[in-house]
Amino acid sequence: MGRADPEEGQLPAPVKPPDGGWGWVVLLGCFVITGFSYAFPKAVSVYFKELMKDFHVGYSDTAWISSIMLAMLYGTGPVCSIMVNQFGCRPVMLIGGLLASSGMILASFTTNIIELYLTAGVLTGLGMALNFQPSLIMLGTYFDKRRPLANGLAAAGSPVFLSSLSPLGQVLLEKFGWRGGFLIMGGLLLNCCTCGAVMRPLDMGMKRKMEKAQDKYEAKEMLPIGGKSEEGISTTDGTKKAKKAKKKPKKGKKLLDFSIFSNRGFIIYTISKFILVLGLFVPPILLVNYAKDTGVPDTEAAFLLSIIGFIDIFARPACGMVAGLKWVRPHVAYLFSFSMLFNGLTDICSARASNYTGLVIFCVFFGISYGMVGALQFEVLMAIVGSQKFSSAIGLVLLIEAFAVLIGPPSAGRLVDALKNYEVIFYLAGSEVVLSALFLAMATYCCLNRGKKKEPPPEKNPSAGGGSDTEEAESDVQEAEEHSSDNHQPAHSTDNTVVAASEEANHVAEEQSGEGGGCPEGDGEVLARDGCNTDQTVERDSF
Repeated sequence: MGRADPEEGQLPAPVKPPDGGWGWVVLLGCFVITGFSYAFPKAVSVYFKELMKDFHVGYSDTAWISSIMLAMLYGTGPVCSIMVNQFGCRPVMLIGGLLASSGMILASFTTNIIELYLTAGVLTGLGMALNFQPSLIMLGTYFDKRRPLANGLAAAGSPVFLSSLSPLGQVLLEKFGWRGGFLIMGGLLLNCCTCGAVMRPLDMGMKRKMEKAQDKYEAKEMLPIGGKSEEGISTTDGTKKAKKAKKKPKKGKKLLDFSIFSNRGFIIYTISKFILVLGLFVPPILLVNYAKDTGVPDTEAAFLLSIIGFIDIFARPACGMVAGLKWVRPHVAYLFSFSMLFNGLTDICSARASNYTGLVIFCVFFGISYGMVGALQFEVLMAIVGSQKFSSAIGLVLLIEAFAVLIGPPSAGRLVDALKNYEVIFYLAGSEVVLSALFLAMATYCCLNRGKKKEPPPEKNPSAGGGSDTEEAESDVQEAEEHSSDNHQPAHSTDNTVVAASEEANHVAEEQSGEGGGCPEGDGEVLARDGCNTDQTVERDSF
């Protein structure tokens, strides 16, 4: 058969991730959403000095705006998972874009810092959370073989937007003030609604095409030439009702699937990620003040973050390409461990940097390792739990990471105030990252790989999940083709006697099969011609 054409009554193309096509538009939307989600809380910091003057508050009070945004981004993960499982990705993202935009617009009319917490912090943070998580889920739906590259390209949105939103915020602040800047930023966040609109659900569209094509195919094949159209339609309706009666009832989809905690790989990943987040964000937060304390001028100290961002832009897509190689992808967890080890050792080795040259070298290596971690973190999670359970897994992981975000950087700041020594903080943060890398690598090798060698290979069961998205899609198409072949009747004769004879033969065969108690084993072809029911469908349980 050639290419699927529903209009001609043929079965449509296989339901599988296209790894391209409209997926590139989805990737662009995910790039924009990732950029806004990670860069916006940091870019808002350019307005802090003006907010301190207008509201007569301290720096720590204004810094809570960014902290609340990040807390909403991480802490509302389970809520996002429930909404995605209930309503789908596109509606959730559209609502999230409206909330994020309205939060910044309302913030431009606030009169005290508490109102800013509720608008720019809670509303905008919740809106970005409702965009970030569904965009990653849609990315995993549209990409399978090229998924590591797609994750790397999408993750590059964070450094790109950070390097552009901060200068843009400074320009808006100088020309329109902080209220005008917030209003324009709110307008920019409406682009999240555009990104949500392009997140076309792949599975639903393809399934509808398959159902329509199959119904038309059955009607065309079962309608004799010259027969009445009403008979053909009634026959098709009867066949559809019989199939629905034979199919097993589908279980309701869980709003939040806690069964992923029975997956040892997920437990290992969650623990290592919690340890990682404790120290991962500490060096870039303290870097500028650390450089100033060593005698580096303010402008050159601020330029260090630009170096990290510039290197990060190229490191993430490059790491995604490497992770997509055939001989690397099965061991992507070890590549993730290596990237964390690289990052931790960079922190430890740079703890005693005492001049600007040493800090620049640190920023180069930190940008590479930080980009590798950012490109691989969600790819590893997708590989562990699969695309079907990813919506629940990422929500629970982000919730656990929220506690680490609230513990790590604030604790580091208190230690700096108490010890007046950045060297100890860099040693501590690097040690936490190295510990997470070693734990992930050793636990993966000891608990997962050895367990796979000892356990016998499981028998193939159509009701069990675990295969790739492509394999599941191909099996669904084979199932659809079996339906069409079972309903295919080769006789198209206009002779009424031939039709009556075939119906009588089928009636007699059904009586014989009923007396015999079913079809005996071993006589498949003969019994199929005698009238045994060969229309046996296999229903795939939800993953």
